[in-house]
Amino acid sequence: MNNRKMRAFMSTLMLATAMTMAPLNASGNPVVAATATLARPWMDTSLSAEARTDLLLREMTVDEKKTLVFGYFGSPFKERNYAPPAGVRMGSAGYIPGIERLGIPAQWQTDAGLGVATQRDSTEPMRERTSLPAGIATVATWNPALARQGGAMIGKEARLSGFNVMLAGGVNLVREPRNGRNFEYGAEDPLLAGIMVGAQISGIQSNNIISTIKHYALNAQETGRFVLSANIDEAGARMSDLLAFEIAMERSNPGSVMCAYNRYNGDYACENDFLLNKVLKGDWGYKGYVMSDWGAVHSTAKAANNGLDQESGYIFDKEMFFGADLLGKALADGSVPMARLDDMNRRILRALFDHGVMDNPVAVEDHKIDYAAHAKITRADAEEGIVLLKNQGGLLPLAAGASKIAVIGGYADKGVMSGGGSSTVFGRGGNPVPGLGPKNFPGPIVFHANAPLAAIQARAGGNVAFDTGTDPTAAAKLAADSDLAIVFVNQWTGEAMDFALTLPDNQDALVAAVAKANKRTIVVVQSGGPVFMPWLKEVGAVLAAWYPGSAGGEAIARVIYGEVDASGRLPVTFPASLDQLPRPKLDGEGLPDGTKFDVSYGEGAAVGYKWFDQKGYKPLFAFGYGLSYTRFAYKDLKASVGTDGTLTLSGSVTNIGERAGKAVPQLYVGPATGGWEAPKRLAGWQKLELASGASSRFTVPVDARLLATFDVAKNEWVVKPGRYKVWLGASATDLPVTTEVTLKGGRFSAVKAN
Repeated sequence: MNNRKMRAFMSTLMLATAMTMAPLNASGNPVVAATATLARPWMDTSLSAEARTDLLLREMTVDEKKTLVFGYFGSPFKERNYAPPAGVRMGSAGYIPGIERLGIPAQWQTDAGLGVATQRDSTEPMRERTSLPAGIATVATWNPALARQGGAMIGKEARLSGFNVMLAGGVNLVREPRNGRNFEYGAEDPLLAGIMVGAQISGIQSNNIISTIKHYALNAQETGRFVLSANIDEAGARMSDLLAFEIAMERSNPGSVMCAYNRYNGDYACENDFLLNKVLKGDWGYKGYVMSDWGAVHSTAKAANNGLDQESGYIFDKEMFFGADLLGKALADGSVPMARLDDMNRRILRALFDHGVMDNPVAVEDHKIDYAAHAKITRADAEEGIVLLKNQGGLLPLAAGASKIAVIGGYADKGVMSGGGSSTVFGRGGNPVPGLGPKNFPGPIVFHANAPLAAIQARAGGNVAFDTGTDPTAAAKLAADSDLAIVFVNQWTGEAMDFALTLPDNQDALVAAVAKANKRTIVVVQSGGPVFMPWLKEVGAVLAAWYPGSAGGEAIARVIYGEVDASGRLPVTFPASLDQLPRPKLDGEGLPDGTKFDVSYGEGAAVGYKWFDQKGYKPLFAFGYGLSYTRFAYKDLKASVGTDGTLTLSGSVTNIGERAGKAVPQLYVGPATGGWEAPKRLAGWQKLELASGASSRFTVPVDARLLATFDVAKNEWVVKPGRYKVWLGASATDLPVTTEVTLKGGRFSAVKAN
């Protein structure tokens, strides 16, 4: 018997002896906690995660090490005649078996960013869980505390559903407004994305479970997502998409990073040495593990050596690349060193220790979920994320009671829409509008049974009529006979597809017909991102409600009736036309499946509002834009530089309207003489609730990376000396208050101290 096997045998023997000799508790079970810690010293919680990992790793056999790096899909996959192994949570995203001998729990994985999802091929009933609003809606709150609260809520539901890994944390920048997964992400700016998504991840992991951050990196469109190469210069990537990941990770310490499907400058993201080894594990000093997206692995040795630690849902890959056979051969011939397998396991184990997964086992206890309390959390998120885009003549908020109202379209009598794909959460009460959308993935279209119509009727005293909106003429007749009309329009988006920015199903004609019949027309847009609005000048008010989650109907009504302020602000620019985009024609569109192609991000870090600034384009709606039911004035902007060169900005905001509201003062900065990718960058913000007439002063320290450009040759951030302009206001194009500050400049390494 070799030394490793001897240690394993002795460990098992000591635990068995402890179980035999231990006293019994009131339930007749052995009390073995202290003795078991002696038998399993890695369970000593007084030790660091690193020390515990080292102790456990020394006890593992090679076969056990291979177990932790290979993942199964958690649902049947009929196309490949696949049935998941025993032990899975059926209908889930994935499963990695535990190692009972050593007390290593299984990893039960669930999709994730909006709540506990169920995969479509499950033979079990769909899990009905609370759904947050779309990620883009959460980011539109500009409220990190709400994002963390929502993350904590879905993390708790995951734990009580028996999951200890959530595939959440979508932080990809919105480079392409037609991207079908934009609803899962939410921002075009790295600071806003990083802070908001980092807050959600932090909330999820407060439940002693792991959250991923994804999809690393430059996963900006779904067309050709398995084959395209996202090509970008390093400086541009460091100052945009990679910076979003970096900021989010600093604020949340995610247990795992999920690498993306696409190639990055030629190499697949899940075997990309630059992304995984150089930047993530090298420069950023990341100590967690990298898991693949489902179907994103293309090799054994190259993927392992270039930084992939765990193959997920292997059935979607062409081979079992990290399975016992292929990985065993790679270890035997030395193409994957044993030291690398140890590192893969070390990273996984450390994450399990660091985030409390080892010490706080999960179990299926879904009867403990407090759905009523969780509904309030998702409703608050939806309310603050709804953006008031137009409000001509103060049409909103509505007064309760008297008005005769026509509610039209959008299945508003049934519920609110959600986005499609792996993140889809099936809400309580099931899908009230079955049979819509693709029969296969990413369909079907799923609604949440929280109908706006019922919420409006409750406030309007029942004086409300509904029309499906399928016949514009009939809808216009109803609108003409009403005091006002509320038209719901929907654009469903989902994973694996990209979508035009034009509303489908002749809904533009519907809005135009209703608005012609009644000028007091309010349009509520449910979408996963920007849409064109050819009828904008003809309607009285417009709300961007996104996909508002399980309590979305109630949230929409509360905003419409002014029970809460309209306080959402756009996290993305709404273009006026496709000609304003860096790529008016979607790359890869029309190519046969599997045809490799390049997407060249020549705009570099000039994403969203920065691109519009650089080109001088006027958008339909600007980044950061959003109206309130009151008015705010901004003043007293000051910029101060500390002895260490740190820039701090401050200002004041006053509610000069007649009712309470929530302001989102935004601060931007840029070199007075130019030289950046765009004239200015978002430097910070705060969200402040103010009574009528009240003022508040706010202070924002500026991250030095937001003042710098990236020097690739020296791997450094460089702040150039000179004058910088600072702006304060309500959006990227509404910045009435300015000042200047002089910076001494400086350099600092991209490599974090470990």
